[in-house]
Formats: sequence, C-alpha cells, structure tokens
Amino acid sequence: MIKKITIIGAGNVATHLAKSFYNSGFEIIQVYSRAIENANQLAQQINAKAIDSLTLLNNQTDFYLICIKDDAIEAILKSILFKDKLIAHTSGSIPMEVFKANNHENFGIFYPLQTFSKEKTINLKEVPFCIEGNNKNTSNQLFEIALQLSENVHFVNSEQRKKLHVAAVFACNFTNYMYTIAHDITTENDINFDILKPLIKETANKIIENSPAAMQTGPAKRNDDAVLKNHLEMLADNENYQQIYELVTKSIVESNN
Repeated sequence: MIKKITIIGAGNVATHLAKSFYNSGFEIIQVYSRAIENANQLAQQINAKAIDSLTLLNNQTDFYLICIKDDAIEAILKSILFKDKLIAHTSGSIPMEVFKANNHENFGIFYPLQTFSKEKTINLKEVPFCIEGNNKNTSNQLFEIALQLSENVHFVNSEQRKKLHVAAVFACNFTNYMYTIAHDITTENDINFDILKPLIKETANKIIENSPAAMQTGPAKRNDDAVLKNHLEMLADNENYQQIYELVTKSIVESNN
C-alpha cells in the first residue's frame, strides 16, 4: 500500500497536491526544490523534510511524484536512481516514454486537470485526475491514490491526454488571456474591470449544462458588420489585439455556416 510520498517540486501544483496528500493521511517524506527556501516553505506545512539535491532522495519512499516544469522532467528523471519505485509526473503534455528512456519500471501519469495558484484554495475532490500507467498494476495503484484526493478520477491514455491538454489551453489559458485584454481595455478607459465580472460568471455558468456553440452570442454570431468594423477601428492602436479580434471573429463567422 502506498503511504509514503516524496514530492519533487514546490510550485503551484506541488503545493496543492502535497497539502491534499497530507490532509488525506499520507506521509510526505521529502519535498525537493532547487531553491531550498521554496522546499522549506512547503515542507513546513506538511511535516516533511526539505531537500535541494536529488542525491538526498530517501529510498524508503513508496511514490515519487514529479510536479515541475515540463522541460525539466527528463533531467530530473536521470537523477532518480530508484528505478523499481512507483513514479509519476503531473504534466498534461509529456509522454510516458520519458520514463522508459531512464529505465524506470513502474511509472505513469498523475495529471490533475485544473489551473493552480498557491494563493487560491481549490476543492480537489472536484478536480478531474487523468491517470495512465505502464501496466495494469501501476495504473490501478495510481488510480487508487488519486481516489484519496478526488471523486473525479479517469483512465486517460497518452493520445487523449495530449488532445485534452490542448483543449484545456483553449478553455483556460487562452480564455484568461482574453480577460487580460478586456482588463487592459477597461483600465485604459478609466472603467473598473469588475463591471465585467457578472458577464464572465454568466458566460461560464451557461456552458455547464449547455453546448458552448449553442450559447455563442455577440456581433460575430449575428454577422453584425457595422459593429465589427467599429470595434476593429477602436483597436487600431494595438495591432496584436486587432489581429486577435479579427481572427476570432472570422472563426466564429465561419462556424455559423
């Protein structure tokens, strides 16, 4: 049974998962970060030992969970010498082959489909966890671990996960950038961005039980050329915003046909 966990990373994802594991009765043995102050900050909250060198990894850990930037995962794996231990990463885009290259035996994916910030509390019970293992036993182990944190756990293969990650970028990251543009426009015109928040909430709420395509509104949906041209003229001082507006408008108009 998996009871002892080492968290590799001390960022947003690592912080939320480590606290949830700790609150669910798991023992967090170590927290690793290249910056010892970051490791210490998290380790103190979950009664774990902070380390800043992978040579200090404890081989009594049952499960090593890698919660770091995608481009650092491969290098981290090369430094983990316990090849027979259960190990997984939390990335939505890095394939499982990264483990095979370093001769790990029991490995998989432990991907929480959510946006995380240290400062924002999240109910992990509602967060979808996407699980994949290199064999049936590993898959089942990861699935059972995830069930200790969430009531929303799914087996998702690598190809599905890659596509899901792209979809998540559109649904979350790109949408948030649109909020950033809206914030810039309101701020530059002495308008409080808060005035848009009820609209943002309602837009999100409508697609909980309805198709996003069916809920599409606005001048592009109506093919309101006069309004569209006027908006583009107002964005003339910011070519990037103008191009984004034009591209998204074109896509919405084409989806109407």
